[in-house]
Amino acid sequence: MSETSFGFKTVPIEEKQGLVNRVFDTVASRYDLMNDAMSGGLHRLWKDAMVSWLGAPRRPKRPYRVIDVAGGTGDIAFRIARGIEVNGTVMVCDINPEMLLVGAKRDARRLRPRTPCHFVAANAEALPMPSGTADAYTIAFGIRNVARREVALAEAYRVLKRGGRFMCLEFSHVDVPAMEKIYDVYSFNVIPAMGRVLAGDAEPYRYLVESIRTFPNSGRFAAEIERAGFSEVKVRMLSGGVAAIHSGYKI
Repeated sequence: MSETSFGFKTVPIEEKQGLVNRVFDTVASRYDLMNDAMSGGLHRLWKDAMVSWLGAPRRPKRPYRVIDVAGGTGDIAFRIARGIEVNGTVMVCDINPEMLLVGAKRDARRLRPRTPCHFVAANAEALPMPSGTADAYTIAFGIRNVARREVALAEAYRVLKRGGRFMCLEFSHVDVPAMEKIYDVYSFNVIPAMGRVLAGDAEPYRYLVESIRTFPNSGRFAAEIERAGFSEVKVRMLSGGVAAIHSGYKI
C-alpha cells in the first residue's frame, strides 16, 4: 500500500484526502482571518505578487480561461477577475464544500463583476475541464495538501493550452539562517495557539505547520514541475523563503 505524509505522520495515500478534508471543514469559516493573523497580512502581498506575475490580459481578443485550483474562498480568483475587463472566465475548483461555500458567498457580494467566477467541487487530481482549454492554471497554498502531487501536476499540464501558464504559490523553506529559528518557534508555538483562540481548534494549524516542513524546497519542487512536462520553470522567493512562487509554461 502506497503511503504519503500528513504533517509529520505517514498515512496510506488513500486516507490523506479525507484527513485534509476534515482539517478544512474545521477552518473554512475562519480561513481568511487566520491567514491574516498567521502571516501578519503578508499573504495578501504574496497573492498580489503571483497575480501580477501572471499578468492576465486586461482586454483579451479571445476568451481567456483561468482555472484556480484549491481556491475555495476566491482570494486568487477575485484578484485575477478584477484585472480582466472582457472575455475572461475563472473556474474555482476545490474539493472541500465548506471552502467553496465561503467563496460563493464572497462572490455574491462582488459589485457588477465584469469577469465571472464559477465555483466547482473538484479534486486537483481529476479536474472537470477538457484537455488543452485553459490559458492559466493557478494554485495557492494548496498543492502540499493533495495526496498525489505528481498526479495534480499532470492534471495541470493536461488542462492547459500550448503556451498556457502554470503558477503555484506555496510555503517554502526559510533561507535566512538568523530567521530560521525564530520562524520555527513562531510556527510551532504561536500559530497553533492562534488557531485555538481565533478558530477554536489548534490541531488543524499544527497540521498546516507540519505540512510546510515536509513540503519539498523550491529547487526540488521546481524539478517536480519540470518532470510534469513544463518548460521555462522559474522561482521567486518571498519574505526570506517563507513562501515561493513557481511559474512554468506548457510549450
